[in-house]
Amino acid sequence: MKKSVFLGALTVAGIVAGGASAATLDEVKARGKLNCGVTTGVPGFAEPDAQGVWQGFDVAVCRAVAAAVLGDGNAVEFVPTTGKTRFTALASGEIDLLARNTTWTLSRDVDLKFEFIGVNYYDGQGFMVPKELGVASAKDLDGATVCIQTGTTTELNLADFFRANGITYEPVPIETGAEAVQQFIAGACDVYTTDASALAAQRANFEDPSAYVLLPEIISKEPLAPLVRHGDNEWADIARWTLNSLIAAEELGVTSVNLEELSAGTENPEINRLLGTEGDLGAMLGLDKDWAKRAIGVAGNYGEIFEKNIGASTPIGLARGLNAQWTDGGLIYAPPFR
Repeated sequence: MKKSVFLGALTVAGIVAGGASAATLDEVKARGKLNCGVTTGVPGFAEPDAQGVWQGFDVAVCRAVAAAVLGDGNAVEFVPTTGKTRFTALASGEIDLLARNTTWTLSRDVDLKFEFIGVNYYDGQGFMVPKELGVASAKDLDGATVCIQTGTTTELNLADFFRANGITYEPVPIETGAEAVQQFIAGACDVYTTDASALAAQRANFEDPSAYVLLPEIISKEPLAPLVRHGDNEWADIARWTLNSLIAAEELGVTSVNLEELSAGTENPEINRLLGTEGDLGAMLGLDKDWAKRAIGVAGNYGEIFEKNIGASTPIGLARGLNAQWTDGGLIYAPPFR
């Protein structure tokens, strides 16, 4: 398994070396839409609704960038990608931005020549099993069959965990989250492992979610972050600061409800700089003064996006935890807008 991941990395690195573009902003403007890579479908994070319109926590990042650059959060072409195809799609220029529950690692950042623009969800790898299996800990899974998505950090973490605990497993390779769910429910594997957030999201759609349990172990750090290609700093800055604008808006109390009122000017200089009523930070990015206002206006600030798509009041029911603002004991933090 590790060999195939390594060879895939070499292939992507070769594509990047030969085809990185330094004019993504111009290309997106000329095209009139943002090509954004997403998953093939994870509830709450990225999936089409009944009308075929993409919705979700990661989707909101794509729409915010499109609004900042093009003035329209709907000017996005969503490109579904798998664990194997996502990096080739970005490296080749098929997509301009990848917002797809992708873990920020050294090799992806440096060897594959990608630029991670900031963490939008702090996660960790977990395990889900049928309740009837009677297992209370991942350390009790010796000899289990495990559904595992290929070409992912999940695949490598799993091998490390079982080796460190002196237990064995039989991998059941799958390509997509949907395939993993089908195989798991059908009994083709005893265990399904991936990011804990994705496990919670997919279990929420099961016919009987209570028949499955998430084991207590979290065996890895999975800082999930959108990413772009190396070699185009201007585009990376736009994507990075668009995400930061959503995070800063929550900290500063800028919401979808009061956005118009606050954009008329406030006593808080940082709100004014964020919303373009003081200074001109947009010009530094090659954008106009209202870029961040448009980004926030698509679906609200970071907290609003979280609660609407994956928060405690949704079927997925994720607590903020590490994804709370730094002022509330979490890790979510935007550098100053000045």
